[in-house]
Amino acid sequence: MNPLMHTSILASIEAGKKIMEIYTHGFKVQRKADDSPVTQADFAAEKIILEQLSKSGIPIISEESAKSPYSDRKHWNHCWLVDPLDGTKEFIKQNGEFTVNIAYCENGHPVLGVIYVPVSGELYWGDSKEKLAFKSIIPVHTPSSEISLENANQMTGTDTNPTILRVARSRSHLNALTSEYIKSVSDSYEQIEMVIKGSSLKFGLLAEGLADLYPRFSPTMEWDTAAGHAICRAVGFEVIKAGEQSELQYNKEDLTNPNFIVRRKG
Repeated sequence: MNPLMHTSILASIEAGKKIMEIYTHGFKVQRKADDSPVTQADFAAEKIILEQLSKSGIPIISEESAKSPYSDRKHWNHCWLVDPLDGTKEFIKQNGEFTVNIAYCENGHPVLGVIYVPVSGELYWGDSKEKLAFKSIIPVHTPSSEISLENANQMTGTDTNPTILRVARSRSHLNALTSEYIKSVSDSYEQIEMVIKGSSLKFGLLAEGLADLYPRFSPTMEWDTAAGHAICRAVGFEVIKAGEQSELQYNKEDLTNPNFIVRRKG
């Protein structure tokens, strides 16, 4: 296994432990400058992840930390992108649909991705260069010394029924543009099924072959998508800008993503 992948996996699980500790014992909700919610779990998880990733010497872009100016970042040929708690709204609702996202990118492209779901212990990871992606169940209380990936299931993103389109969509961010797009593609199929999940879980479902399409026409940031992008890319999906054929890029001057669509290549 790529040592950077190993580091990412261990960091995500350790962060998950801290998140679940706070999730279980209670937390306060604050508001950021953009009015989005944040809790002490976001900051505590980020601290754990940054401590682990900083040992690699690779620069880090993380949601809750100060960002290096683009005048510096534009010279980076690789970096980490981290969302220590993706799905803060789902965390606050306590529905379990929140994740830890860690991605390693080279020259604007997502190479390695790890998504960890603390409540269920689901761990998704993928290498877009090697074209390999896997899923394991690692309960959050598992000691680091006992974490094993030997029984991981390889994911292929296979479509099992071409007459049914299974559309992944956000639990908290559905809007009219997304609904219109789903309607526009529905005529080619006998049946449309909605797969509703919070956070980056949608990318995991695509990689598992449990969903076929994920349109997103509401705001996201690079750290929301980079890990899932790497995993989905490893199993033959592309994450393209809506209305274009080019894939999302990372470490841009503006870290906001454009509207995008995740679909199988071809």
